[in-house]
Amino acid sequence: MAEQNQDERTEDPTQKKLDDAHKRGDVAKSQEVNAWFVLGAATLVLAGFSGGMADSLTTSFRGLISNAHQIPVDGDGLLALSQRLGMEVFAAVAMPFLVFVLAALAGNLVQHRLVWSAEQLKPKFSKVSPLAGVKRLFSKQSLMMFVKGLIKLALIGTVMTLILWPYRNRLETLIFTDLLGALALTHSLALYLMATVVAIMGVVAIADFIFMYRQWHERQKMSKQEVKEEYKQSEGDPAIKARIRQLRVSRSRQRMMAAVPDATVVIANPTHYAVALKYNRDMNAPRCVAKGVDVLALKIREVAEAHSVPVVENVPLARALHAAVEIDQDIPPEHYKAVAEVIGYVMGLRGGRA
Repeated sequence: MAEQNQDERTEDPTQKKLDDAHKRGDVAKSQEVNAWFVLGAATLVLAGFSGGMADSLTTSFRGLISNAHQIPVDGDGLLALSQRLGMEVFAAVAMPFLVFVLAALAGNLVQHRLVWSAEQLKPKFSKVSPLAGVKRLFSKQSLMMFVKGLIKLALIGTVMTLILWPYRNRLETLIFTDLLGALALTHSLALYLMATVVAIMGVVAIADFIFMYRQWHERQKMSKQEVKEEYKQSEGDPAIKARIRQLRVSRSRQRMMAAVPDATVVIANPTHYAVALKYNRDMNAPRCVAKGVDVLALKIREVAEAHSVPVVENVPLARALHAAVEIDQDIPPEHYKAVAEVIGYVMGLRGGRA
């Protein structure tokens, strides 16, 4: 059943699906990328900070050892000594520690946005269930992680062997070498090894991230039904929206037809267009109270004639007004003259003065 459901997921995830996954803490993430950043930070610390850190700590502890006989052993003296040593050690390791913190943050930020989610902290029975644990242990994902670990271990082991093999004779003589010489050789070899491993792990991290991203993207895919359901939730059911739109149009049309009996004149052509205008001397300009084409235009004419509203046939003016003015808007100034002539004519019919 699960395979069948997975086969049905053929659609790319929507932005809402991706945002919901991010809120749950479900993001594309490769531990190899994090490991690469931390390993790179360690190499940077070894290359740039190890000397200064070693000198600082050496100075502090050398002074402690050489002046051990002068150190007070009472409670206040030991407390002051521990505080001083703590501050010196903190000062020595503060910058390397900051480099590691920034590397850990960067390892996540290059893969995804910051995640603020407590979803992963919620207790779940599957996390403590022995059966679920066995399934995870022998799952396809676990097998792939195991194989990937073996390949990585073999690759790094081979590279380290190739690097150290030419130095095997010198490494054997380290026990007869003075401490400073041994430290210098160990430091250079360690830096060389770490730089090489960083380069190799960079390729591994890129490949692993691409693989993990594709797996994550496949998990986020949706079926056609899920896409439809999400569209309904976010945009509304199309059938309901169409019904609401139909009701709005119907109510707007009813209000419009109710305004026709109060119109001053209806300008129309014989069958296609009708525009009902209202005007009195307190208005700045004639106002459109109703308009329509074809069947609606005929309905406007019927209502107007039933309520003794004059209907004036003027084909170009009816077309122009229908295109230029909306309902409950004043007519544009360019039509003042033509409409004024029509209203003057209507007022003349009613016995008024233009």
